[in-house]
Amino acid sequence: MEVTVYGPLRAATRAKTADVPVDGDTVGAVITAFVDAYPRAESQLVDADGALRPSVRVMVDGASADRDEQVPPGASVELFPAMRGG
Repeated sequence: MEVTVYGPLRAATRAKTADVPVDGDTVGAVITAFVDAYPRAESQLVDADGALRPSVRVMVDGASADRDEQVPPGASVELFPAMRGG
């Protein structure tokens, strides 16, 4: 699945998009696969207990999505990590 990343996640992927093999069809499966492929991104996306950080935004086909939502085949997935500053 192609995932578009923003902000500091690009330091992990070294590109705007990343092709990630996903085993499952939920946002949670995409996050897990992304972190498996790019371990440096883990601290920006999930807490120590594995929960998605509250300030992380995931978009599926342009709409905000939570961890349990389905990701249809061919969907556009975007990850917006927590941003610091004012």
